[in-house]
Amino acid sequence: RLPHSVHGYFIAAGDIRQDLLFDVENLRDGRSFSARRINVTQAEGSILTAIASFQETGQEGVSFADPMPEGVPEPEALTSAKQLMEPFAEKSSFAKYYAEKSPFDIRHVTRTIMLGADKKSASNDSGKQMVWMKADGTVDVPQVMHRAMLAMGCDQVMLEPVLRRAGLSIATPGISFASIDHSMWWYRDIDITQWHLYVQDTPTAAHGRGLGQAKVYTQDGELVACMTQEVMLRVPEEDLKK
Repeated sequence: RLPHSVHGYFIAAGDIRQDLLFDVENLRDGRSFSARRINVTQAEGSILTAIASFQETGQEGVSFADPMPEGVPEPEALTSAKQLMEPFAEKSSFAKYYAEKSPFDIRHVTRTIMLGADKKSASNDSGKQMVWMKADGTVDVPQVMHRAMLAMGCDQVMLEPVLRRAGLSIATPGISFASIDHSMWWYRDIDITQWHLYVQDTPTAAHGRGLGQAKVYTQDGELVACMTQEVMLRVPEEDLKK
């Protein structure tokens, strides 16, 4: 059985220097679906709790999908995040990660906010953006890992619509942010070595929280996954008044 959905809460920041303990509880194994509860802990306690659901493969039923937007530039014609960040790698740990360490090739269709805020989107009250992404290299793993890698990769762009609509960027002085929770649904098989288009937006933000949404398409237009993520976003008061 393959995962078809996961809903997780990020309870506390993790420490990459510590081991992770995964406590998995078997909630149910039915004829079509299985459910598991996962709690991830480190020395200080829980850092993540999630529920995942798995479906028996080969089941048929109702099938439809929103179409991919038309006229989207091909990823090969766009500048990668790695290329954009390389000139700043020695000055910023954020830039260094994308230039040297990110396992994904990320290419923005909409003007990137990695280098600064998009005031035009903010003035139009829009957080809409499109981003191409794929694994940066070859991957020889089973389908469950392709789905896991899609979940890992999407976290690198899910905050951006909220920042875009707020007229902010990751480089805004004094900004702080963190993922609060994340939900994801896989509807079709994933090949993470191929390009996927993230069609993103944000419907709302309030009380220091914002909601990002995305539909994920293959390069030939098949909708393979949907996701939402709520983020904590804090900025200095003077930036909120601009």
